[in-house]
Amino acid sequence: MAALRAAALLLLGLCLRCAAAAVPLVIWHGMGDSCCNPQSMGYIKKIVENKIPGIYVLSLKIGSNLIQDMENSFFMNVNDQVREVCSQLAKDPRLKGGYNAMGFSQGGQFLRAVAQRCPSPPMLNLISVGGQHQGSVYGLPRCPGESSHICDWIRKTLDLGAYTQAVQEHLVQAEYWHDPLKEEDYRKNSIFLADINQERGINETYKKNLMALKKFVMVKFLNDTMVDPPISEWFGFYKSGQAKETIPLKETSLYTEDRLGLQEMDKAGKLVFLGVKGDHLHFSEEWFYTTILPFLQ
Repeated sequence: MAALRAAALLLLGLCLRCAAAAVPLVIWHGMGDSCCNPQSMGYIKKIVENKIPGIYVLSLKIGSNLIQDMENSFFMNVNDQVREVCSQLAKDPRLKGGYNAMGFSQGGQFLRAVAQRCPSPPMLNLISVGGQHQGSVYGLPRCPGESSHICDWIRKTLDLGAYTQAVQEHLVQAEYWHDPLKEEDYRKNSIFLADINQERGINETYKKNLMALKKFVMVKFLNDTMVDPPISEWFGFYKSGQAKETIPLKETSLYTEDRLGLQEMDKAGKLVFLGVKGDHLHFSEEWFYTTILPFLQ
């Protein structure tokens, strides 16, 4: 009996050490989604927990219930959302040793803002799945249904006045709306994306905090029909002044002037560019296991 008891205690100790070794994961959903949808974030949370025993997965909820969480993905000022998330993370004792982060669609650039603005607790690895890091224009990623009235209203509002103060402060998609034909308006009036992309000057704290990441993984969907241009998912964008020809990250001033530290991170092997066949946020469970899971272990 003593030998069995000793063996059981040893196994328990091993299990506890395995659980303690699992780095927590924070995930942020995209537009029109919620923290706990069993077909999306709830599913991701479940498969990660199944594959990494003992891991703590926090699926971010902005609001007091799932309906508010979904509505806030359209109508709550992104800067306020980021502040709310930073507060949630700082108050969570299970994250104090650091965490990995994984954002889907607009959740990708929102988590990047968390990395740049809120270094405590420390974000270790950032995985952006279809995030629009140079913004999006002429399309709405993760918009729930092409015939949806809310999508039609948002498109019209963006076309009419994306860079007006009222729209910027109350429409999430306007805050990362990047019109290559109105670059000056974008740089001057974008209250979120232009700030985190250092369009109005260099915030050395943003740069330092982002460069502290071990890995910054960017997933681009090779057949994406929702993000315009899709290369934004790898930090590329249209050449200024037109909306046909695109340039990759390395040809942008953001990289050549190293305003955000991406050039230095690239040279250090911290940037990872992944491509997956399929439309926006369409990927297989097998691809997720073999390609994404290694960054979480």
